[in-house]
Amino acid sequence: MSNETFGDYIKKARETMQLPLRKVAAHLDIDTSTLSKVERGDRPASPDYLKPLADILQLDLKEVQSKFIADKINKDFGDMEHLTEGLKAAEQQIKKKKK
Repeated sequence: MSNETFGDYIKKARETMQLPLRKVAAHLDIDTSTLSKVERGDRPASPDYLKPLADILQLDLKEVQSKFIADKINKDFGDMEHLTEGLKAAEQQIKKKKK
């Protein structure tokens, strides 16, 4: 299992595409410093960033959303003893909601 954070994932993709922070930040309509903080993990990413990030970094939106969700869950609940059971319960709630 990787310890890669969402910020690490975005930074790696941005650097692979050889895109400067300013260009990606402009695409997201945010300050360069804000994107830098997201990449460093000093600031949480907004869910509103996900689609534009996937577009400019030529990433699959499903993967971007999955990485975002996994990172958020890990940061917020990763130390909880019964995390797995909670995730299963959340999955059941989501399935019921979709019906």
